[in-house]
Amino acid sequence: MDKNKPTPTSRRDFLKKAGIAGATAGVAAVALKTDKVAADVPEQAKASGYRETEHVNTYYALSRF
Repeated sequence: MDKNKPTPTSRRDFLKKAGIAGATAGVAAVALKTDKVAADVPEQAKASGYRETEHVNTYYALSRF
């Protein structure tokens, strides 16, 4: 028996590995994008909170809030 001969991968194992790789890539993409978006937001915008602007007041008037 040759120990250096690679064993063939079954279709089920291949699909498991492909699914795990896809999920990992998706999580990495979201993590990288989230960090970049958080870094792009100015500090003043983070601290300002809710602001009642003209378009918000128009929405409230039209929806009778």
